[in-house]
Amino acid sequence: MIVTVVYAQPGAQQVIEVDVDAGATVRQAIVASGLLAQAPELAQDELDVGVWNHRCSLDAVLRQGDRIEVYRPLRVDPKEARRIRAEVRRRRPG
Repeated sequence: MIVTVVYAQPGAQQVIEVDVDAGATVRQAIVASGLLAQAPELAQDELDVGVWNHRCSLDAVLRQGDRIEVYRPLRVDPKEARRIRAEVRRRRPG
């Protein structure tokens, strides 16, 4: 069965179609895609993944046509980023 593994970095996106056996897991598809060799920073941490924008475990069983998304960790907490943007806007003359 064919599934797609996607990973986006700033300025680059990797979309890799993989043929896996029926009953394959998210982990098996990611390994088969070769993504860990292409993006070695992913091998350092436990992967945060989802299928079709729904978070799941690496042991989730895949279905034909699934899109596996490998998420990057947030560099800034969204609440903190919003606070900083509001502060910058407040200080602008205008």
